[in-house]
Amino acid sequence: MIENRQFRFQRSQVKMPDELPEAIENLTNGRVLRWYVGQIGADEVVVEATVDSEEITSFGHGVSEQHFPGKTAAVSIIPTGVGCSIGGYAGDAAPATRLLASAVDYLVTNPNAVNASDFIQLDGNTLYTEGYCIDLFCRGLVNLHIPIRNRVGVIIERASDARLDQVFNIINAVRAVHGVDIVHYVVTDRLIGTRCQRNQAGAYVGTFDQPGVLTEACRRLLALGVDAVAVTTNVQDLPVDDYSLHFAGQAPNPVGGVEAILSHFIVNHFRVPAAHAPMMNTRDLPLQEAVVDARGAGEMASLSGLACVLLGLARAPQIAPSPGRLTRDVVNVNNLLAVVAPASCLGGIPTLFADRLGVPTIAVRNNESILDVTAERLGLRHVIEVASYAEAAGILLALRVGISLDALARPLATLRPVPRTVREEAADASPLLGERVAPALAGV
Repeated sequence: MIENRQFRFQRSQVKMPDELPEAIENLTNGRVLRWYVGQIGADEVVVEATVDSEEITSFGHGVSEQHFPGKTAAVSIIPTGVGCSIGGYAGDAAPATRLLASAVDYLVTNPNAVNASDFIQLDGNTLYTEGYCIDLFCRGLVNLHIPIRNRVGVIIERASDARLDQVFNIINAVRAVHGVDIVHYVVTDRLIGTRCQRNQAGAYVGTFDQPGVLTEACRRLLALGVDAVAVTTNVQDLPVDDYSLHFAGQAPNPVGGVEAILSHFIVNHFRVPAAHAPMMNTRDLPLQEAVVDARGAGEMASLSGLACVLLGLARAPQIAPSPGRLTRDVVNVNNLLAVVAPASCLGGIPTLFADRLGVPTIAVRNNESILDVTAERLGLRHVIEVASYAEAAGILLALRVGISLDALARPLATLRPVPRTVREEAADASPLLGERVAPALAGV
């Protein structure tokens, strides 16, 4: 059973942010699929989590001792279901993603940041990486193996003949036009039962009724040799009024949360790239305007959400590649220059574990959301706050080429020799001269 739960921690009982991940693991017996800090106050931290009743797969002791030198990577994470003004719609973060990717060798990003139904833009160095894989990557538990190609399988939820015809037209178009290696499919005999839910923080999450149907379909595809899994279902319990407000640019996308849970579940159980797409995009909505907000136009202009998922999975990184599969490159947390995230959404695994490692998080202010989980509220130590993704790309480029960020700012501190009398007094007071002189230099 998949269950969405809320956990409340007293700040006096959990040291922030260092002890929070372990506290959540302990409360859920290690069975949490997805979690993030939804609210944070002076005395209390509220965590929104999705928990699996079945045992979660262990990923061992990690890969932090493995090094793949000469390559830089960054993670751009845009959370789903929390109303991000950039990336909370239909692929509207693609321009920002392309810009960030131009500043590093590899940019790791979550599918919903670039998915736009029939439309998707992925540069060769953009790694279309499911959110659970991003969490494992940032925790230092897995390498990302970049394939030359993936053999994609599709799980298709039981539906009417007309809807199935539409799905197979999309699959065949992606094969014929883009050359994606879609090799097998399974049409389920029962509904998977994907459902939208809204949590107390106002964000959209989700669940699904029949994990066994999904599990059996995955096993059948993997036995046939596929190494990436696309899932397409009809999402139930869509809040029609809120969905209409979303297309007017006034509410979060209700679908993203349930999509994340499906893919997290598959990755955890089967260790292959996965992504979900709505089988048919909603058409009968009480829209305020026939021409919707530009950020959601990719979804409104497409019959289904499937095409972009198939294109993304064609080159999605593997965390446990099968023998004989060709790999183009490998990166892990030791290649990580920075994490880029909205400034109000810093309570997830990528930012918390980057902070532990001393890897900076570049917090983008103009990507607003319904959350207010900032670096200051969390107590993060390694955060660079910027106004926009354009500025974030400049910071990434400076980090990549080794330019000190202090050298780009004004005023620039001037270092001068400490006067002899100060050095002599320091030496008389303590043989550890450096300990006494360093504070004097720091204030110059």
